[in-house]
Amino acid sequence: MKKAGLLFLSLTVALASHAAQIIRGPYLEDPTQTTIVLRWQTDVPTPSWLEYGPAPRCNQIMTVTPEGRNHKTVLYGLVPNQDYCYKVYVYNNAKDGTQEPVTGTFRTLFSAERKIVQFVAIGSTAKTDTSTPNETEESLFSAFSSAPADDSAQARERIAEAINQEKGDFLIHTGNLTLSGLNTDANDEFFTPFKSVLRHFPLFIAVGPNEYGPEREQRESKSFFATNYRRYHDMTWSNATPKYYSFDSANARFIFLDTNIAEGAAWAPELTDKSNQISWLKSTLAGASEKWKIIVMNAPAYSSGARGTNNEVFTNLVKIFEDYQVNLVLQGGDSNYERTFPMFRGEIKPRGVTYMTLGTAAPKPTKRENPDPSTARFVSARHYATVKIVDRKLSVKVFSDKGKQLDSFDLYL
Repeated sequence: MKKAGLLFLSLTVALASHAAQIIRGPYLEDPTQTTIVLRWQTDVPTPSWLEYGPAPRCNQIMTVTPEGRNHKTVLYGLVPNQDYCYKVYVYNNAKDGTQEPVTGTFRTLFSAERKIVQFVAIGSTAKTDTSTPNETEESLFSAFSSAPADDSAQARERIAEAINQEKGDFLIHTGNLTLSGLNTDANDEFFTPFKSVLRHFPLFIAVGPNEYGPEREQRESKSFFATNYRRYHDMTWSNATPKYYSFDSANARFIFLDTNIAEGAAWAPELTDKSNQISWLKSTLAGASEKWKIIVMNAPAYSSGARGTNNEVFTNLVKIFEDYQVNLVLQGGDSNYERTFPMFRGEIKPRGVTYMTLGTAAPKPTKRENPDPSTARFVSARHYATVKIVDRKLSVKVFSDKGKQLDSFDLYL
């Protein structure tokens, strides 16, 4: 009993003096020309200290977050077109000082006259689904935790390492951060492998069906999205953020849609002609003037992959994209890379809309099973894309997780 008491006392002292560890982040979201959101999580409750300033003067301003595990701070009063750096501190073991800080950088969004935008885009970071189509929902939950290891983890690491070598103002994700949609899986499948990327690239996400959970077709699933996704992400404000929203940088407007009603998500916004999302989409496109118009969504309007075109998305959105002269659509949904020719009214036209399926950064790639004449390029491989806009020219390069260039093309405004 005496030994047990001493052991308990030793454990209590060890826990009391345990230094907080940052287990998620810092990660950057919702950049504007003058603000940005920083988030991070610690394994035990602790206050945190954040220093930041215009690079390389990272310690011009300090702010403190209250004691807790989930930390969030909004930085105000920033300057457009500016590089910033920051340092996040937590207590050391003795709680008489801080550990070495976690550092990062970011760039505020560009004002309209700059005419230059650079970003990186990726698809699903979820692990490969090893379940069979006939499994019940109960067995699917079991598969999430007990599925045999595959090479998804290595692919994430390779892509994260490659993105770290790229220049970009932000990172776009076409949806499905995890297979289960559960926040408890988000570190393993997204935040940890991409932690170095997320310290420097502000994140924008197009919500995928997995974010609504494996029981998304059930009305009882209403709280899943808020509990596992909304609570941890800040996207640019709109009436339905973070489900659909838009932002401008330089001479480009980026519009993120929620297409998950077409994937059976009972609580996703409608895509019908008079729905709030479609009315908002038309208004947002109409107000873009002469800017580049880039749509980001998950379900594909054109796809020759294993799942193929989502007919509901095609029917409800394609004509709108064409009528409002959208330039580029970045989509997910199929586990492959694909680019269409410029499409208008179902035909290849020089001034049509180009669709890119950025379907997988981690899940096992699938093959082309629904051939279509719209396809200009199809590759069954994990991948990421870099995009650079300089005035009226947009240039895209796509690379595999193993460094091979899969595609490159230019568009003109």
